[in-house]
Amino acid sequence: MSDNTLTERLVAYVEEHIGEDLSLEQIAEALNYSKYYIARTFAKETGSTIYKYVQGRRLTLAAKKLVETKEPIIEIAYEAHYNSQQAFTQAFHRLYECTPQNYRKNGIYYPKQTRLMLRTGHYASGINLRHNAKTEGFSVLLHYYNSMCERRRAA
Repeated sequence: MSDNTLTERLVAYVEEHIGEDLSLEQIAEALNYSKYYIARTFAKETGSTIYKYVQGRRLTLAAKKLVETKEPIIEIAYEAHYNSQQAFTQAFHRLYECTPQNYRKNGIYYPKQTRLMLRTGHYASGINLRHNAKTEGFSVLLHYYNSMCERRRAA
């Protein structure tokens, strides 16, 4: 099996089980590979660790819930597999550069980590808005959103 095929299977498994506890050992066992091999292969193919990918996907799904529901932030944190709202807020802030509360107030959802997609033999690791904003319009939207987060933080 090629590394691409293994990575595709790994991504599919993660997406199918994103709401469950996911350990490297569990994923490796489900795919019948050693945890070292799948970790090394995934990193080589995507430039990211499995842990960072899972964390990014969970935070992106949490961001969507923040905008689309009125579910309490603590519940969203638990669903995203964080043991406390503080840990969730810190991780969310590192990825989205604002707190979950401010993100909800702004009401604009944008994904930071989309599902990995195979593109000409290599994986595109979703959207990293800080470094990969390719169009001017998208850059303007990102700048506007970040300035809204800053204004709400200052208020």
